[in-house]
Amino acid sequence: MAKKEFTLRGKTVEEMKNMSLTEISEYLPSRERRKIKRGFTDAEKIFLKNIEKNNNVETHCRDMIVLPVMVGKIIKVHNGKTFLPITIAAEMIGHRLGEFALTRGRVQHSAPGIGATRSSASISVR
Repeated sequence: MAKKEFTLRGKTVEEMKNMSLTEISEYLPSRERRKIKRGFTDAEKIFLKNIEKNNNVETHCRDMIVLPVMVGKIIKVHNGKTFLPITIAAEMIGHRLGEFALTRGRVQHSAPGIGATRSSASISVR
């Protein structure tokens, strides 16, 4: 069984790579369309230039929209502590980079500490 090629409202990734930003914005939701219409910030413009040259780019621009130019590249997105590497897939087009670099880790509880329960209050700390 052949793998189905990803399309965004009838357009393949290769067709979208040949389009301009205004044409791509017509296929995106309204919030992303509005961001493209208003223009990118200076940091986002620098990021777009760097992503065309390099395959491995670090960025703090968590609100940058994933564009067809980024598909197949590895982008390291800052989560507040470290840069998390994200491989951009075709299904990510139209989403924000911050959606894929979670800022809050999963809490893993273990046994309670000394003094946390009534039975452990009488245990010597030494």
